[in-house]
Amino acid sequence: MSRSFPICTALIAIALCAFTAVVSAQQKVTVTVDPKASGIAIPDDFMGLSFESAAILPDASGHYPYFRPDNLSLIQLFKTLGIKNLRIGGNTADRPSVKVPSPPDIDAVYAFARDAGTNVTYTLRLRESNPKDVVAIAKYVMDRYQQQTRCLTIGNEPNIYEKEYPKYRDDLTAFMSAITAVAPDAKFCGPATTPEAGDWAASFAADFGHAKNVVEVTQHSYPGGNGKKVDDPVAGREKMLSPSFSSEYEKLYTNFVLAVRENGLKYRVEETNNFYNGGAKDVSNTFASALWGLDYLYWWASRDSDGLNFHTGDNVAAGEQQTPCWYATFWTVANGYEAHPLAYAIKAFTLGSHGRLLPVHISNGASNFSAYAVLGADDSLYITLINKSEAPSSGMDIILNFQEVRAKAAAMYLTAPQSDIAAKDGITLGGSSISLDGAWQGKWQTLNGGKNIVVKLGPSSAVVVKLAH
Repeated sequence: MSRSFPICTALIAIALCAFTAVVSAQQKVTVTVDPKASGIAIPDDFMGLSFESAAILPDASGHYPYFRPDNLSLIQLFKTLGIKNLRIGGNTADRPSVKVPSPPDIDAVYAFARDAGTNVTYTLRLRESNPKDVVAIAKYVMDRYQQQTRCLTIGNEPNIYEKEYPKYRDDLTAFMSAITAVAPDAKFCGPATTPEAGDWAASFAADFGHAKNVVEVTQHSYPGGNGKKVDDPVAGREKMLSPSFSSEYEKLYTNFVLAVRENGLKYRVEETNNFYNGGAKDVSNTFASALWGLDYLYWWASRDSDGLNFHTGDNVAAGEQQTPCWYATFWTVANGYEAHPLAYAIKAFTLGSHGRLLPVHISNGASNFSAYAVLGADDSLYITLINKSEAPSSGMDIILNFQEVRAKAAAMYLTAPQSDIAAKDGITLGGSSISLDGAWQGKWQTLNGGKNIVVKLGPSSAVVVKLAH
């Protein structure tokens, strides 16, 4: 996959690739886009999900809970959401008390991935392990599934137990050497560290950036911190939609991405969500997470990330324990999978992100309104508008100016009942919810075409606008 890195620095990227603005009540806002401008290409496999290694193990009856080729509802949900990368890892990948997945477990995952149309990032155990332990599994994966495997990661969040980067570097070198001795075409990524260890990612890029079998730097991000410490849901939801939240990923970006680029590597945020330890109840599972998630996806895409994987599952690891997964994209229910608010952010992103990002100019400035533009391969122009303000008076008329006539225009609105950011149910995209079998029947709403198109956007909502000649 060929990629071109943007010439803009981090600060210029903020100004050109994605600009956010506060808009006062009922104000008319002009969003200007030049379809002829250059911009960053969003990779086809940008959108991903991340699961615990324990999630690919069979239950007591030998049944695989998620990943098997006959799980048609989950395959359909992956296709509906546009998931193109499946990352297997999390804390249970390195938890000594959890069984290492066996070849049949791996076969089931890759059969599912084949039918769902995703590639796989697969994590091998590093903690309390040794090269001999992982060689057989690595060889098994590469011998059978090399074309489906994006890369192998050795260890999950190794900064927690390796403690010092030089020890990790030496251990990683030994593991990679042993694996490539039996699987010469193996591709690696890392270091998959916690958000506060972005310096490890920078060091990894410097030490391994020129190794032909290292394909990208992987990093974890949870900007809200520990979800178990969120004791006020109202404050938690407000924080998630505030500028202080985005300042956390700006710090992480600054900490490691420059080193990645200097060493000619790409990077992926391979495990992320709003708060760690499973998220925060009545915060991470509300419509606020959909508005945050849609903006968050474009934030990283506009900074030339290779992709992003929201961590998910019915439950996830929190240290050495399992905890309910409040930030889940979906939960398993009796007749299929119940899509959570974050799933709608993913779907809205995949509707409007196939192409290259264009510079956007907004007539007013500040923090709770965002606009992103993407020019598709078919020359369709997609403009995504996000209003994170919940004030009843914050609805706006947005004038889209794209300097040429676009005769066909349509909109797909992302909304919650009564524009309530605390809503958990009743969320729709294009007037439709995602059903338990993974299907979705959203419809585009026709708008008047022309050179300047007016789009109405209510409080706490988003819209994807598609413009064609």
